[in-house]
Amino acid sequence: MILLPLAPVEDGALPGPVLTEIATLYATNHAFFELSGDFPDPGRITVEQVAAALADELAHEGAEVLLARSAGRLVGLAATLAHHPDPTSEDPDPWIGLLLIDATAHREGYGRTVVAMVEDRFRAAGRSGVRIAVLDANEKGLAFWESQGYVTLRRAADRAAGRPCTVLRKAL
Repeated sequence: MILLPLAPVEDGALPGPVLTEIATLYATNHAFFELSGDFPDPGRITVEQVAAALADELAHEGAEVLLARSAGRLVGLAATLAHHPDPTSEDPDPWIGLLLIDATAHREGYGRTVVAMVEDRFRAAGRSGVRIAVLDANEKGLAFWESQGYVTLRRAADRAAGRPCTVLRKAL
């Protein structure tokens, strides 16, 4: 598997064919998006909605969207932040803002592999830990992150919509 940063083209737009692939990936995860409420109709996620969501992810300083490919196929993506998006935060760790694996390939090890690769990138950058906020309604997601060695730090409301979530951390 390879993990490559999503790179906008010269005018700042995302490449069309890649954006279509990503939109297809998002569409396979309608159950997650029903929980999150990130899209008005999780059963009909559009390329334009995904482009706007990715632009929001990339708007933060130090943000990166990493595409995970296996045998050329897009199997997942991870959105990361080099630091907490609140500049007043004293949180020293980078964050995984989103891990999305093609729902047709869940339980095949892609999630674990992508997480390990993201953690390796942070280790190589000299970071000592990584954090993630998981929506409390996402019980499967919380179980996944705990199985990867992440431990609960606190309960909080997410920054985007005030939804209840659990903040977890893993020492690197």
